[in-house]
Amino acid sequence: MERLLNQDCDPLQLSPLTLAFVGDCVFELFVRERLVCQGNCPVKKLHQRSVEQVCAAAQAKFSQKLLPHLTEEEQGAYQRGRNAHVNHVPKSASAADYHAATAFEALFGYLYLSGKTERLRELFAICMEE
Repeated sequence: MERLLNQDCDPLQLSPLTLAFVGDCVFELFVRERLVCQGNCPVKKLHQRSVEQVCAAAQAKFSQKLLPHLTEEEQGAYQRGRNAHVNHVPKSASAADYHAATAFEALFGYLYLSGKTERLRELFAICMEE
């Protein structure tokens, strides 16, 4: 996956919540592609399966799987997301899970905007390991 637009964009200049905004979409696209390629099924079922994997609790678990595999640069992007000041935490998530999910999304946004597609694939594969 290359960046869709060839615009100049320095992810180091973006706030961690902006990175998370992009990373949320990037991760969800990975999840949706994986689900669709596993076989045809009703859209309602695809949506349910997708939501199970992109919710804060699931992303918090994925982030724990990824932490031992991150480079120093990636750890920096992750920490920026984890330390971001969020205005509210949804009722469906604990504060700890929400911060970990924001960090996870910020990492995915950072890597996407940095053009590190192959690394995104590697990290996604780690997330999906049983």
